[in-house]
Amino acid sequence: MSSAVSIVHQIVASDRNSPMSTHPTDTSAQPDERLNNHAGLPRVNLGAIIDRSADPHKVALIGLAQDDSQSARAYTYGELDALADGVARGLLAHGLSQGDRVAILAANSPRYVATVLGIMRAGLIAVPVNFKFPVAQIDYVIGDSGAKLVFVDAARKAALPEGLTAVALDESENESFDRFVSPGRFESIEPTADDTPAMMLYTSGSTGRPKGVVLSHASQWWVVQTRLAATPLVHERPLIAAPLYHMNAMALVLLALASHASTVLLPQFSAARYLRAIGQYRCTWLTAVPPMIAMMLQERDLLAHTALDSVRAVRMGSAPVSSSLLEAIHRILPNARIINAYGTTEGGPVVFGPHPDGLPTPPMSVGYPHPAVAMRLVRDDDDPAGQGMLALRSPGQMLRYHQRPDIAPPFDEQGYYLTGDVFRRDADGFHYFVGRRDDMFVCGGENIYPGEVERMLETHPAIEQAAVIPVDDEIKGQKPVAFVVLRTGHKTDEAALKTYSLEHAPAYQHPRKVWIIAALPLASTNKVDRALLKQWAAQH
Repeated sequence: MSSAVSIVHQIVASDRNSPMSTHPTDTSAQPDERLNNHAGLPRVNLGAIIDRSADPHKVALIGLAQDDSQSARAYTYGELDALADGVARGLLAHGLSQGDRVAILAANSPRYVATVLGIMRAGLIAVPVNFKFPVAQIDYVIGDSGAKLVFVDAARKAALPEGLTAVALDESENESFDRFVSPGRFESIEPTADDTPAMMLYTSGSTGRPKGVVLSHASQWWVVQTRLAATPLVHERPLIAAPLYHMNAMALVLLALASHASTVLLPQFSAARYLRAIGQYRCTWLTAVPPMIAMMLQERDLLAHTALDSVRAVRMGSAPVSSSLLEAIHRILPNARIINAYGTTEGGPVVFGPHPDGLPTPPMSVGYPHPAVAMRLVRDDDDPAGQGMLALRSPGQMLRYHQRPDIAPPFDEQGYYLTGDVFRRDADGFHYFVGRRDDMFVCGGENIYPGEVERMLETHPAIEQAAVIPVDDEIKGQKPVAFVVLRTGHKTDEAALKTYSLEHAPAYQHPRKVWIIAALPLASTNKVDRALLKQWAAQH
């Protein structure tokens, strides 16, 4: 057993079963102090995630082409490992020093993965950049990170800030990348401290400027080893289409590499290409967010003619899963078990797991608190019993936000990360996502969480997916309105949906206006673009 895995069994969150906090500032629980820092975790470079003693000839990544062709390029573990070494050597040959930041502005590709590994191996900090940000925001992120160099693909070149040294990643422009890479063996630089940063992932900035989340080698190595102990993927074929600048995809590719699995990598998500990739490569393990599945359901012809029986698991994250969507997933992926997961960039993807007594996880629950994670539900005065904002402490959580003295650190005095996500807990200790505290709004004095209204709407037999947002109202302050996507072959109208809402939820929750649309718009992380929906509703 590795030292990282053994720590998982040593740490016990002593306040896991303690009574829920009865005041928003309560900090009475005293969990193991090792949950508050990275002391005792192995100082291993996260870039050295590939096991060099394993078969180097096994395929590590199958990278699909950037265009809509079916062409692909496979990299073995030996090739990927050598390429990462070459990137590390090239970075140091160009005069970069330990702790310098290096940005990546590109769509998913095997070279992207090798570049991230190489940056970390060289003792530098990888900064994947959201290329779907507006140009001004891309400029801000790269400038804020202090990146000394950026790796970029052809489609994103125009978004680069002026004067910044750039290396082209594209296969079609491999002369630049090949000149940069310095072939040869490289031994990864060992982190100098328990809190040595490995990467910075920037939040979407939906409520302000994007924030750089600083993640250490130790914390993310712990995440990988903890997930590896619970869910090794060595016999799976994962499919990754979520962007690598997002924790969802980055955490999965690291787990897949640590598992020595063969992974299919899409440049970007496209429902049609995603389905074709499952059928062509017989993918077995998927990670997705609900809007991705909803878009797949619209590809009726492909669903009818594509073999999807290879899929054994679908890990849903980043947004809550509705009962109607669960039903739809079982319909199109009949052999797949659904893992309703929860995680954040700041708090990490290891938060919940199975019940220690073997109780089956209810379909809508995200699970029982992981034994290596301390957590509590912090209640406001008007929260019902068994509900509150999730606060957690984990070896996998972030170090800090990068140079943001303008905002308060999201930690309490004991080092608990205050997630801003509201959960309820049942009598067996299972947790259920209620909604983002930031999304909550007040309608006529009543608190409304959009997620609760969405889940109610999605129980209607005609609704596949719903999004609820607030609009200003002179009398109520704000009131809920809804956008819904219908199931294939079903019909309904606004009046019927309003009546259904009044029959199945408190009157104050019913949407005052309902728009029936073909598909919900997606933001850069493949979540529903609520800002765009708010803008549209305000204009109509």
